[in-house]
Amino acid sequence: MRHTKPVHHVDWKDGFLFVGNHLALDFLNTRPVQNSEPAELLPDFAALLRWFQAAGLLKSQEASTFRRRWERSDLAARALRAIQDLRENLRQEVVAWEAGSQIQQRTEEKLNRLMAHYPMRTRLKVTGENSATELWFELGQPEDLLAPLAHSAAVLFATADRTRVRQCGSCVLHFLDTSKKSTRRWCSMRLCGNRLKVAAYAARRRVNSSRNES
Repeated sequence: MRHTKPVHHVDWKDGFLFVGNHLALDFLNTRPVQNSEPAELLPDFAALLRWFQAAGLLKSQEASTFRRRWERSDLAARALRAIQDLRENLRQEVVAWEAGSQIQQRTEEKLNRLMAHYPMRTRLKVTGENSATELWFELGQPEDLLAPLAHSAAVLFATADRTRVRQCGSCVLHFLDTSKKSTRRWCSMRLCGNRLKVAAYAARRRVNSSRNES
């Protein structure tokens, strides 16, 4: 089973949001707020596999084969709960980390424990005259899906500049600001940026209208 580089898609892909610029943050964003209510984008094992495919972590055939084998099993249900719990634990940690707090020891221990049980592996990939190493994870049972999630969270905490990891100023989505000037303030222009600009424009019009009437 392969683990490719983090994907950078425009907003939605196959019903999932990819605006985080980091796999761990895109994982957090699988529970956005829509119409003022939390929306669970990973309600079942089939949806979880679709997200892994959309994120570039599984090929279509791999996801289909794994779904047919495990979808209705207790192991799949248990893995889904474990992954949802990991996501919500990471959300609390990321929010506190963005605000300047240190990573809690229990989070460090949990991620290390998960990475020990569900490790990412490295292999050599040769394409013509070019060669490189790539990360991958062995998918034998549903809980192996924890491997890239735990690894990506550890990489986020270890390598990202936390002053560039933010929550959108208009919604609950998280993102890593990769802009040169570090001025990104919303998840995406399509989702929130245009809405904020329209609201600001309307507010200016109201102010100008009031001044003209006085």
